Formats: sequence, C-alpha cells, structure tokens
Amino acid sequence: MQKYNLTVSIVLYQTDIDEVNNILRILSQISLKYKVFLVDNSPTDDLKTEFQGLPNVEYIFTGKNLGFGSGHNVAINKVKEQTEYHLVLNADVNFEGKILEEIYGYMSKNNNVGLLAPKIFNPDASIQYSAKLLPTPANLIVRRFVPIKWLQSILDNRYEFRFFSFDKIIEVPYVMGCFMFISANVFQKINGFDERFFMYPEDIDLTRRIHGEFKTIYYPKATITHKHGKGSYKSGKLLYYHITSMIKYFNKWGWFFDSERSEINNKILAQFKDIK
Repeated sequence: MQKYNLTVSIVLYQTDIDEVNNILRILSQISLKYKVFLVDNSPTDDLKTEFQGLPNVEYIFTGKNLGFGSGHNVAINKVKEQTEYHLVLNADVNFEGKILEEIYGYMSKNNNVGLLAPKIFNPDASIQYSAKLLPTPANLIVRRFVPIKWLQSILDNRYEFRFFSFDKIIEVPYVMGCFMFISANVFQKINGFDERFFMYPEDIDLTRRIHGEFKTIYYPKATITHKHGKGSYKSGKLLYYHITSMIKYFNKWGWFFDSERSEINNKILAQFKDIK
C-alpha cells in the first residue's frame, strides 16, 4: 500500500546544516504527502541531534562513506512500494515547493515518463547545462584535460545542447543527479543506482537505463537553482574518484564502440528538427 505521494532522499557528507534545513522548510510547505530520508555518509553522526525526531524526516547514519548512488539506494530500499514517486535531491539546491506539485501532476498524467528533471540555473541566474547527450570518452577527456577552447566549444555545443533555448519539454538521455524526480515503480524495476560507481557517472548510468524503457524528460516549466561546486576541478581526491568511476562507466557501456549510445544520441538530436 502506498503511504506517500513522494519520498525524498538527500545524501549527506559533512553537509551544511543550513542547506538541509532550507530543503526541509521548502518541503514543509507542499500539499503532497511526503517523507524525507537523510542518509548521512559522514564519519560521525553529529547531525543526528539536529534532524532526528523531526516530522516527516528519517535520519539514517550509515557509518561509512557509501558514495552518492549507494547512499540513495539505502533510502530507496526502505520505501519499496510505499510511495508513488521518489526524488533524488542534493542539499545545495533551492526552489519553490509548488514545483513539486507541478511535476507530480505532470508525471501522474504521463505514465510513460520514468524520470523528470527541471530547468536548472546557477546562483548568478545563468543557465546550468544539466541535460546532455550520453557522453563519449572524447567529451569528457577534452573538456577536462585538453585546454583548447575552440575544440571544447564545438564538443560542448552538441553534447550539452548549447544551441537550444531550454524553454521546451524535450527527451534527454542524461540529466544531472542534483534533482531527479522518478517513478517509484521504475526505480524498483531498474534496481536503483549501480553501486559500482562511487560518485559522478551514477546519474548518467541511471538516466540511460531508465531511458531504455521509459521517457526521460527535461521539464523547463519547473526551475531550481543549484550551486554545483565542480569538486573534481578543485580536489585531487575527487578527481581520482571521477576518473576511476568514468573508466568503470565506459567499461560497462563501451568506450569508442557503443552502438546504442550512437542510436540514442541521434534520436535525441533529431527531435530538435521539429522544435520551432
């Protein structure tokens, strides 16, 4: 029996308490029946006293850093069939609660949609290129290690749809993991996040697997702001996680020979011919 319209999971790792409290404040204003799971991967459970016992909130201390996808799976495995939809959420986002009701309404009317992501802005109000094609090794290697601006620009223009105005609903095979609104039945069917990825490509992999059976939608009628720290550009340790996880991703799906990737990306690009 479904107890909730929406469950939400936020994975914490020494996370700013103010950011989490802001999310809880937003959620407290919505009319949907919901529950929030705070999955704490931090070394200590210092946040326990802050959040334990709050209404509609369950604090879970994992005792070790499970990584992003595995942390969310902890919450997903607890709710099972108790919810209609599940929201994978970062703490460093901001939005108006009414967008959750807007998205819920859209998803309820479109049962063929497995995953929906909103339009995302940076804190300076510029667009955040959060909807993308499935990456090739060249997309990631060039943008990270080849400082040739014109080459990066050519690749990013296609990879991140920079030619698009981002004002219409489109299908996309990859959305960033900071805000993923997912049908709970779909989440269970694909067995959640692939836990071989500690962090970074788990959102690519998840969107791709859902896209194989359902529509994965970029929905600009709902908007959020995301800080998006790009940690692997600032930390050697995070860069290591990024590289090793991307190697695992391409080992799973294929490096330069991935016929499914080509087919999906070509299908996605074809839709822009019909968009006025």
